[in-house]
Amino acid sequence: MKLKQRFLVYLLLAILYFFATSLLIILDEKLKINDAFITVPCGFVLINIAYTFLFLKLNPLLNILSASIIPFLSLFLALKFSDLHLFSRYDAYDIGTAIIANAIFPIIFWEIIYQIKNIYSLKSVIK
Repeated sequence: MKLKQRFLVYLLLAILYFFATSLLIILDEKLKINDAFITVPCGFVLINIAYTFLFLKLNPLLNILSASIIPFLSLFLALKFSDLHLFSRYDAYDIGTAIIANAIFPIIFWEIIYQIKNIYSLKSVIK
C-alpha cells in the first residue's frame, strides 16, 4: 500500500476511533453495563477486526490476534497518557486527552505491524 493510501486509511481510522468513543460510551449507558472498560475495548476490537481484514490482510489468526491486542493496549496507554495531566489547562478532567490519545495510539501500532509485515514479506522474497 502506498504512503498516501496508508495516510488516508489511518486518517479514517483515527476519525472512526474519535467518534466511536462517544458512541460506545453512550451504548454502555443504554445497555446499563456500567463498565466502560468492557464496552469500549470490545467495540474497538470489532472496528479493528474490520480494519485488518479490509486493509492489512494478514492471515486470519494474526488479523484477529492483532485486532484484539491493539485496542486494549491503546486504551491502557491512553489512560496512562491522560494521567500525565499534560493539557490540564485546556482539558480539566483529561477526557479529551484520553480520547485523542486513544485515536492516535492504534495508528502507531498498526503502522508497526504493517512495517513488520513488509519486512517479513521481503525476507520471504529474498529466500
